Amino acid sequence: MTGRPVAVTGLTGFIGRRLAPQLVRAGFRVRAILRRPAFAADSAIEPRIVPLNDPDGLAKVLCGVEAVVHLAGAVRGRTAADFAPANVEAVANLCAAAGRQTLPPALLLVSSLAASRPQLSPYAASKRAGEQALLAHPHLDWTILRPPVVYGPGDKALTSLFKLMRRGLTLVPGNARQRLSFLHVDDLVAAILCWLDNPGRCRQGQFSIDDGTPDGYDWPAIAAAGGAEKLRVLPLGVLRLASQLNLGLSRLFGYAPMLTPGKVRELAEDRWLGGDGGYGAVTGWRPRHDLASGLAQTFAGREDGCH
Repeated sequence: MTGRPVAVTGLTGFIGRRLAPQLVRAGFRVRAILRRPAFAADSAIEPRIVPLNDPDGLAKVLCGVEAVVHLAGAVRGRTAADFAPANVEAVANLCAAAGRQTLPPALLLVSSLAASRPQLSPYAASKRAGEQALLAHPHLDWTILRPPVVYGPGDKALTSLFKLMRRGLTLVPGNARQRLSFLHVDDLVAAILCWLDNPGRCRQGQFSIDDGTPDGYDWPAIAAAGGAEKLRVLPLGVLRLASQLNLGLSRLFGYAPMLTPGKVRELAEDRWLGGDGGYGAVTGWRPRHDLASGLAQTFAGREDGCH
């Protein structure tokens, strides 16, 4: 794999910050596609400031690369228009740019398990639409990964919840009947590296991956993994009211909200379950962490890296 050129979006995000050093360690030459000069690059990482709505600029960046990993995405917003640029249009633009190459690079879209329920929220709908943008290019060598809840060092979204667990309390967001799949960020990074080793093995495949725990976790198991003894359910009615209030405030003050009515509908779902969908058999990937060991690693602050 030494010296192989790859392009990656989203290297400044939670997953990207864990992926970047592993790409360097594996010997890749990385072109980081960035919106602004905000990436402290390793010498093996070449920052390219190109907006994802610029197919011509993207075509120049992709010239000569063997593979593209699309990590960038929007997770906050009020309407479909807030999610479309990063989650849908960027995928279409990357496909167009790849198709202009003499030897089109392979494309990996790191999507979301939310794409399996597009009716729930503008976010989920945008992730499905991004996948459909790939399907519209059958001449390209592409793969879709649908991870579930991703956590680990550097994560901000779940930090508060997991810290409460370590203090003995688990707040259940609305639905105590849920069963959820999880995936440690380093295991997701390892899955990406396995794909880069031979993208053709996964050509035009879609895989929902997780940490390998059969049927995921219920909330007592999640609490036990986090070291908590008490469960407290936040009623869905309270969450719905809070989401409406947050939506109104976001319009008033101009910020992109995380808690929205659509997000509450996602939280109300009974089952968010992955399973590797054959990805391990095709690539040899195996997750290392279940939720208990993953949380222990997260709070120990260790830099395990990848397999």
